[in-house]
Amino acid sequence: MRTTSTYPARPVLITALALTATGSLLLTPHPAGADPKPATREGSALDRTAAGAPRSAALRALAAPATPAAEQTGATRGYPRRQILSPDPENPADKSLKLGLTPYHAIAPKLNALQALGDRVSVEVTGRSAGGHRLYLVTVTAPETARQARAQARMRELIENAPATAARSPEIKAGYKTPVFFNNNIHGNEWEGTDASLALVERLATANDTRTKDLLAHSRLYFNITANPDGRIAGTRANANGFDLNRDFVTASQPEARAMRRIEIDKQPAVMLDLHGYVNGTLIEPTTPPHGENYEYDLFLKNTYANALGMESAVNGLGYTPAKDGVQPAQIPFRDQAEGWDDWPPIFTPQYAAFHGTVAAHTVEIPMVVNNTAYDTLPIAELRRRSAVNVHVAGAALGATLDFVRTRRASLIADQIEVFRRGAAGAAQVPVSAETVPGVPGIGPEDVYTTAFPRAYVLPAGTTSAPGATATARLVDHLLANDVRVTRAAHAFRLGGRAYPKGSYVVDMHQPKRGLANVLLADGRDISDKVSVMYDISGWSLGRLWGAEVVPVTGGGLSGLALRPVSSAAPVGTVAPRGDLRLRLDDPNAVAALNSLLRQGVSIRRAADGSVVVPASARGRAVAAARSYDVSFTSVKPSATTTALRPVRVAAAVTPGELFALREMGFDVTPVSTTVLNAGFDWSSVDVLFVSAGLDRAALDESARTALDAFLAGHGLVGRGAAGAAVGTGAGLLDVTAVAGNGDANGVVRVVNSGGRVTAGAPDHSFVYAPVWFTGLGPGVRVEQSYAAGNPLVSGHWRPLADGSGGPAAAAGQPAVVSGPHAVLFGTEPLFRDHPKGEFPQVAQALITMAQAQAQEQAQARASSGPVEESG
Repeated sequence: MRTTSTYPARPVLITALALTATGSLLLTPHPAGADPKPATREGSALDRTAAGAPRSAALRALAAPATPAAEQTGATRGYPRRQILSPDPENPADKSLKLGLTPYHAIAPKLNALQALGDRVSVEVTGRSAGGHRLYLVTVTAPETARQARAQARMRELIENAPATAARSPEIKAGYKTPVFFNNNIHGNEWEGTDASLALVERLATANDTRTKDLLAHSRLYFNITANPDGRIAGTRANANGFDLNRDFVTASQPEARAMRRIEIDKQPAVMLDLHGYVNGTLIEPTTPPHGENYEYDLFLKNTYANALGMESAVNGLGYTPAKDGVQPAQIPFRDQAEGWDDWPPIFTPQYAAFHGTVAAHTVEIPMVVNNTAYDTLPIAELRRRSAVNVHVAGAALGATLDFVRTRRASLIADQIEVFRRGAAGAAQVPVSAETVPGVPGIGPEDVYTTAFPRAYVLPAGTTSAPGATATARLVDHLLANDVRVTRAAHAFRLGGRAYPKGSYVVDMHQPKRGLANVLLADGRDISDKVSVMYDISGWSLGRLWGAEVVPVTGGGLSGLALRPVSSAAPVGTVAPRGDLRLRLDDPNAVAALNSLLRQGVSIRRAADGSVVVPASARGRAVAAARSYDVSFTSVKPSATTTALRPVRVAAAVTPGELFALREMGFDVTPVSTTVLNAGFDWSSVDVLFVSAGLDRAALDESARTALDAFLAGHGLVGRGAAGAAVGTGAGLLDVTAVAGNGDANGVVRVVNSGGRVTAGAPDHSFVYAPVWFTGLGPGVRVEQSYAAGNPLVSGHWRPLADGSGGPAAAAGQPAVVSGPHAVLFGTEPLFRDHPKGEFPQVAQALITMAQAQAQEQAQARASSGPVEESG
């Protein structure tokens, strides 16, 4: 329990965001007897509004390379690494201007000027955002020749690749520069970290005091100036694709997240800050429980707490007061709260950084709210006063961190080496306690989270045309992109009592970044009994959700196995040499290949099992699709039970992640919403409607509702969650009752598939957030998928509501996906944040089924009407 605090104890720390007299957000204890609401990081995990991101942003994100060219070659160059940045057009609509902050178009000229101040400042472009804006990485350090830069790179690689040797290296102790990473503006409407960092860079560029010279001689400081330029300009939390980038690190669907991932890997920071807003008083991590079980948390907590104390002192030392300025004293969740601000999932920047060797990592929430309603309603003078306070507070946190690094650089690097040494050696984690982490008050059993790492994971190989081959290749490439080491078997082998074929992939868990490997591949844990609520997802297993078979091996050794390191997955795309071709739609890449061929005018037919048949005459195009999408086309015998397909045009009132996933699969998507339909919509331009958010049938005017119902009467609906079910049942398409579970519940669940077209070949696990199930099934309703019996939750957090309803026991055995002639309804989240790749084909099959049913009914109607005689 938390026993030491500079603030009053908070015995019940499910907290609420309360509005102070000055309008900023203050984390306060929830009043007794009130309905408790959790303190979340910066927003709900549930999207309630329909996404409308442009298709161009999705295409840009899908095409962006995982490793920008500048990063691939940068290690051979010295510092400074100067370049003259071309200016961006002036944009008077940039939302930063109203706050008196730096607009995006002023950043490039500012960086040019900073480079001209001396020889300490370098600027590189690490990529482009989904909206096409440049991402700037600024490095501040004492000058280095190319030879010195190569020496730094060699030492950095030694720290990760040979940590036991690095721990004894006098060269590292004497000459390695401590890498420090400052990440700014990942949420676009939390602006001030950018301005604080620009001010700090300017000071460091010319300061000649002994402390600054010592700092820069022994450190490299990396500043991601704005991680989200799209949001900075537009005043939105998300990027141009509508993605919260601080939720994307497990999936890395967006180019901005991939750029940050590359910085973490290439620069290997020992310390990092992620500057956010707005919580009053300034919130400085470390966090409350539950703590991620895959970290070396004793080393992480030791350093993160120590730096938090320094930042707290610096922020409080600015002299702001509640009475004079509306600024509350800073707070440290680990010390001052019992729950409500955890570091369980690796989807946040600091938590993801820990797996790359960062031993002090913080979210810092600056105090004075200036976004959303405040931005629209407060006088400009008040907004600018608040922003000035925020820049000052952020600057104090940055400065305190530099002092921390300067005085502790030797121990920070030693602890980073120890993180990697434990992983490489397969050493046991060290549970946190007062003895193992001295100087951190209040450590209790509720803070102890460790795991049993398997000896290895095996991703079995089959033939290139076997189910899951494309998914396995995708997962291997994703692991490699995250700097997880993967090997491939040159011969068949046995491990853990099972035989595996040649070509199987093996992830040896005796590797420096074993924590990251495990957090991605393991099932995870059901933590429902650990805390009353979580602020975001609690389960995310790629091993269960990405469509590949992943086998943990707990016993046996790897010596004697012919395992060779790989830098990429082996291609699996193949095309049978003769005859018509079969493509199984068991992977999002296969769906994208199908849609590509349909757009090219290839005549494709759908089989009864949900696979599709491509004629032999289109073999050349199939070869190109196999190469582009890494999918296999197998031979198939002619069948009379196939039906013709045409491109599916989708009207979608869905979340940003779902919209992106639909476009990733190559569907032609038109975003819609209640507002769009009320303004008048041409339903003849689409074949099927997909609804999960932002479309309320009851809120449509009479004309829009009539047009919607007329479309649904002759077409099809795919619905997800309560919003989708409401449209389906409201229009009388499906005779079911949708039952909403606990709205905070989320995680990986076991499911049972019925074998129909929608879920044929689907994985036996799915993902839920605010799960829904269906009861009272009327005539003609088919169960496509059900929650498993017993407790369906594998990993995550799912408790019953206060009245005992809404829990996993209530969902057990109940239908999770149902269908009828004109609708398919999902109670799961198969496209959540573009993450559960193995579930995507279920939605694709549902869309195709609904669109095809409409086409078949029209054809049957034409056939039954017969020829019409001309009157004489």
